[in-house]
Amino acid sequence: MTNTAKFDESLRDQIISTPEMILDDQDLMNALIAANERSMGGNIVDLRGIAMERLEARLDRLEDTHRSVIAAAYENLAGTNQVHRAILRMMDPLEFETFLKDLDGEVAEILRVDAVRLVLETEQNEEDPSLRKLGSVLSVAEPGFVEGYLTRGRSVPVRQVTLRQIESGTDQIFGDKAGFVKSEACLKLDLGEGRLPGMLIMGAEDPHHFTPQQGSDLLTFFAGVFERAMRRWLS
Repeated sequence: MTNTAKFDESLRDQIISTPEMILDDQDLMNALIAANERSMGGNIVDLRGIAMERLEARLDRLEDTHRSVIAAAYENLAGTNQVHRAILRMMDPLEFETFLKDLDGEVAEILRVDAVRLVLETEQNEEDPSLRKLGSVLSVAEPGFVEGYLTRGRSVPVRQVTLRQIESGTDQIFGDKAGFVKSEACLKLDLGEGRLPGMLIMGAEDPHHFTPQQGSDLLTFFAGVFERAMRRWLS
């Protein structure tokens, strides 16, 4: 009895009529290719098989890249929505005190950070009652503090957005939360001609929340909007 006769005729007819059910099944195709290679013996180089293996490897890499691109697109979209919502929330308050308190409240929650602090360089006394009533969100510092904080005393260019991991936050800025802050985003603020610079700092307990490898386009946009809002309040 021949091999063809041993093969189930109904299954054979089905494969001949619909070969796609074999071609679309990767496991079956791999089994058939392996069987073909065994039948040819070990002394024969199957160039077609080698080419298929390379194509499969390339396809796997393309699929991984495709998934990574889609994941990055979704993450970027989510980040854009967060920043837009935070900006809309900043536009709601009608009083400066409420504006500052919202930074470490709803704005921080929208941005999913654990602390938001505003640092303003000024020669005004930090114990001034008008400053203390604004709460822990606002810190005042001597002229030159912002640049020194961003560069850590090194002779390097000052960027508008600095993302970095830290051992702990600075007490002067984060107060009681300083020990919990393990990464921060520092946004340098240009508050207008004739005014000293400021800085908005977002702190997170997660040391990987802000890292130097991350993109800063959204935070640069956020800093630009915040600068304009502060200029209006200060005027």
